[in-house]
Amino acid sequence: MDKKIYLSILLVWSIHHYGQIVLNSPPAANTEVSDPQSIRLLPGFSFNSANGGFRAYLGTSTTGNNPYTPISVNYSTSIANTENYIYTREYLVPTTTSDGSLQQIQNVQFFDGLGRPKQSVSIKSTPSGKDLVTHIPYDGFGRQADNWLPVPMTSQNGNIQGGVENSANTYYQSNGINDSYPYSHKNLENSPLDRLLGQTNPGTDWQGKPVVYGYDANAAGEVKKYITTTIWESGATKSNVSTTGNYAAGQLYKNSVKDEDGNESIEFKNGKGQTILVRKILNPTENVDTYYIYNEYDQLAFVIPPKASVTSISSTLLDNLCYQYRYDGKNRLVEKKLPGKGWVQMVYNKKDQIILSRDANLKNGIPNYIDNEAWIFTKYDPFGRVVYTGISRDAASRQSIQNQVDNLPVNNSYETRGGSLTLSGMTIEYSNTSYPTALSKLLSVNYYDTYPQGSPVIPAQVQGQNVLSQDSQNSPISTKSLATASYVKNIEDDSWTKSYTWYDTRGRAVGAHSINHLGGYTKTESSLKFSGNPDHTYTYHKRSANDPEVSIKETFEYDHQERVVRQWHQVNGGTQELLAENLYNDLGQLQTKNVGNTSASPLQSVKYAYNIRGWLTKINDPVNLVNKLFAYELKYNNPNSQYSGTAKYNGNISQVSWTSQTDAVLRNYSYQYDPLNRLKEGRFWDAMNLDRGEYYEQLTYDLNGNIKTLLRRGKQLPGYTAPEVMDDLEYFYGNSEQSNILSYLKEKGTGNALSGYPLASGITGTAIGYDLNGNMTTQPDKGISITYNYLNLPKQVTALQGNTTYTYRADGVKVRKILGSKTTDYLGGFQYENNVLKFIPTAEGYYNFENNKYIYNYTDHLGNVRLSYMGGSSGTEIIEENNYYPFGLKHEGYNQLAGNPAYQYKYQGQELQETGWYSFKWRNYMPDVGRFFNIDPLSEKYEDYTPYQFSSNQPVHGREIEGLENANDLNKKQDARLRAVSDKKVQNYAAEAKKNFSNVFNHTFSIKPKLGALGGDVGFTLGPLKGHLGGAVAKVEGSVSVKKPSANIKAEGLAVEGSLGLKKAKVEGSAAAISLEGEATIKDGKPAFNGSAEGGKVEGKITSGDISLDLSDFKIGGEIKIFKAVHVGVEINAGEAIQGAVNTAGMVGTFVQNYIQEKINDVKDKIKNK
Repeated sequence: MDKKIYLSILLVWSIHHYGQIVLNSPPAANTEVSDPQSIRLLPGFSFNSANGGFRAYLGTSTTGNNPYTPISVNYSTSIANTENYIYTREYLVPTTTSDGSLQQIQNVQFFDGLGRPKQSVSIKSTPSGKDLVTHIPYDGFGRQADNWLPVPMTSQNGNIQGGVENSANTYYQSNGINDSYPYSHKNLENSPLDRLLGQTNPGTDWQGKPVVYGYDANAAGEVKKYITTTIWESGATKSNVSTTGNYAAGQLYKNSVKDEDGNESIEFKNGKGQTILVRKILNPTENVDTYYIYNEYDQLAFVIPPKASVTSISSTLLDNLCYQYRYDGKNRLVEKKLPGKGWVQMVYNKKDQIILSRDANLKNGIPNYIDNEAWIFTKYDPFGRVVYTGISRDAASRQSIQNQVDNLPVNNSYETRGGSLTLSGMTIEYSNTSYPTALSKLLSVNYYDTYPQGSPVIPAQVQGQNVLSQDSQNSPISTKSLATASYVKNIEDDSWTKSYTWYDTRGRAVGAHSINHLGGYTKTESSLKFSGNPDHTYTYHKRSANDPEVSIKETFEYDHQERVVRQWHQVNGGTQELLAENLYNDLGQLQTKNVGNTSASPLQSVKYAYNIRGWLTKINDPVNLVNKLFAYELKYNNPNSQYSGTAKYNGNISQVSWTSQTDAVLRNYSYQYDPLNRLKEGRFWDAMNLDRGEYYEQLTYDLNGNIKTLLRRGKQLPGYTAPEVMDDLEYFYGNSEQSNILSYLKEKGTGNALSGYPLASGITGTAIGYDLNGNMTTQPDKGISITYNYLNLPKQVTALQGNTTYTYRADGVKVRKILGSKTTDYLGGFQYENNVLKFIPTAEGYYNFENNKYIYNYTDHLGNVRLSYMGGSSGTEIIEENNYYPFGLKHEGYNQLAGNPAYQYKYQGQELQETGWYSFKWRNYMPDVGRFFNIDPLSEKYEDYTPYQFSSNQPVHGREIEGLENANDLNKKQDARLRAVSDKKVQNYAAEAKKNFSNVFNHTFSIKPKLGALGGDVGFTLGPLKGHLGGAVAKVEGSVSVKKPSANIKAEGLAVEGSLGLKKAKVEGSAAAISLEGEATIKDGKPAFNGSAEGGKVEGKITSGDISLDLSDFKIGGEIKIFKAVHVGVEINAGEAIQGAVNTAGMVGTFVQNYIQEKINDVKDKIKNK
């Protein structure tokens, strides 16, 4: 057959609203490219039809605005019986028989004669219907030293593929990547331990930049030795700490790792496996040390952060800089103190559930809210599910209360349904018999199994789907075990938000009905596919009972593997708008996103590019903008030397370039980092390549990461020879610098009070005030004073801009802000000003109800809103542009447009307040100072950092998650590589993980309507479990039992990572002794595992509660690591049921605990024998 090339070339160019594709190298065979307006063929482009087909065409979608039709795929397989393999099939449409013609996801893994996996094939899974193949080779010792990247190949209908290495080399040398190293390589120790000595990552440039691992013992004088003296006081341990010189040589294990840029971290552990010291090398003469100190009972008693590790220990130092912990006789944590914050106390019932907790502010009382000696109480039902929470007062000491609770019978540890309690304007259907019974306020109420009285009428159907009955007596399936309703009170008044969830007969959430505190409602309904993904979501909303209803419809279209390819949006029955059309490459990466208007004529066609590491490198092309509205480029290892960039190989960004149609000027930032990856400098360059020092930021830090100095410059004004020096600040901290609390600032240079921080040159600022929880209460330099609620969120702010009052729900959601004569209501994404609906967020921006326009946002890799635009009569119209200093202050002096005054979501997608703060959910950030003004609630996860740090001082590539932690730390935590396993640690961590898993609903539960990333979905919170049901794929964190899941599970504390589905599951992990990797099935309530082994298999049976795990066919090989902190994350497809019939984690916890222990003992024996 003759093979033809179809090319459509634009002859007339119109600057309207589209961009173009530039081809300057040979394209891959059997591919196609498209662009709405133009395709340019430049020198270097060539294609020989003998190599296959290539198609280029103008326009964005061959299907126009017609419904998307997935490619036609024949799913039939004919796998030869000459190979060992495991084949899995997951149907995406309902069926009762095996049918190769139906839409499905297919995978096959091939094994060699030793039972080792040698090739993995995802059959016809790419957007073009190719196989995605991963080659798995072994070295001469049978070790998997090379990890190859997947490569798309013409499908062989499930059969093993040949020539995978050559195909991978060819693929990654084309397709815009142009790299000849599509694999990583491990340098393994030639010993029975097979320890990892180094690893080079994929990519030519990384071959000389390995990650290097070291194993040694400590030298004399290298590590301080702390000892504790522990006494029993007030029903808890109380330890005093002192130093006794240093550890002698060879007393500690010393594990080190150097990243690709040579930044080194070292961890020292004792013979018990306890981490004694984590050391990061700042420079040849200075270390950043975090010490972990254990009492005589092997309990963690103190954490000494870097700033405290270089000075002598005192009680004042401990209170200001260190973490302190106290335990009761049952090894339960009952008191703790974070740096700069008062003591936190906890009381437990006989089931070891926390029933009371309080911090220093609650103990001392919160003015105009609650008197002193207040506690947050939590009450449970007989199944351990949280049923209601609130505030009580008890003047007795923690010890006295604990003794009182210990003397109560076990049946006084829970509440039962059917009682009646009226408090805080709410009557609830629960008893009040467990401690405490003297209650001051209710905060939240959760219902399970059946719906409470006064609920809305339960619909018979939701979007054609039968709704699950609550009648467990007369129906074989019902809502029994499911969460049905949640009530959450406003903190500042007795108004409530009541939320109800409707389920289909598969137990999936298909509807939600939320009645807000103003008397209005938000109803969300989802039409779910067989897989659980939504076809449509419908949202109906009223602000109050007397307001008109607003309706939102969203439609989702998918490819043959159910990747979202189109998302449509419709308001009040109007014209359907294309929010996004997603086009993917054969690796599944988003390659093009057509945004706005219609599929045939989008407002923008956004192009994405990646390097061989999968890191985003471009959104459009800033040096070839043509008619794109905005473009930017990220450089890591390949900076432009013209802009003084330094190559970075560990994921740090060395340069950012951007431009927009506002003025078409190319702008750049070059960045410098210290060995702790903290940003030292952001240097700005303009289009003339002049380093005039404009928009420059330079910082220095103390050992804890507190900013010590900040130099910031603005624009060079006409007639001046240098840019404005906005700030030249010096930071001073309390307790003679032995604290993280910022005491005051000084403008030490030529800074001015007109921009940046408001201090004139040479002026020392006034002392900043704080409360007992470490919250900033006064900032006299800005004329600000703040009072807080019990969640440490500002409720009253007095400032020069006016006085602001905030109202929050008990789950931390902000529902109202009043500033002067303007009242802003936040109702699940619907945002009002003075009772007028202003906008709702969408997946690509927001819908403006004032002019009935869709507004689209260009956002960068951090979620910063960079440019906003909308469709107009003559094309697109840019309405706002924002560019930022590295730490978030907005550039002034160019590209200033009016924007939308009602829409103030900018830096990292957060709302800018009138005070200049950015309001994250749990904390508020000051970009002019570069730090939060509240302590991080998760600071114990990052003990080596100040609890006030913003994004770990990595604002260029770290995104803050709700003001809690840096997403970059979640994804790339170098210290995690160093965590080791020991006998006692493994037992403790596995047991803790199992315990956490088994307490399914052990925290506050609430269901709230929310317009999230996809808009119009249903958000929910199950204490630590968080997610969206109904309208989106959700992320859930916490402990969960699942009966019929379709989920991806990550459990760091259990060293389990993989996907867990109704018909199959893959379980993977990594740790010092072993690794488990294989296929798992949950069928008829019983899990069974089948996998590959390296050096033997485990036989026998392990029982955990009602779960029986037969391991006779389960083989394990590799490496497993147990991390210090137990964290469980679950990603659940929209609408999948959360049920308690199969306690997966209990089974895995027991298995991990016992199996790892056996392997650890084997390794220890080998070490002893050696």
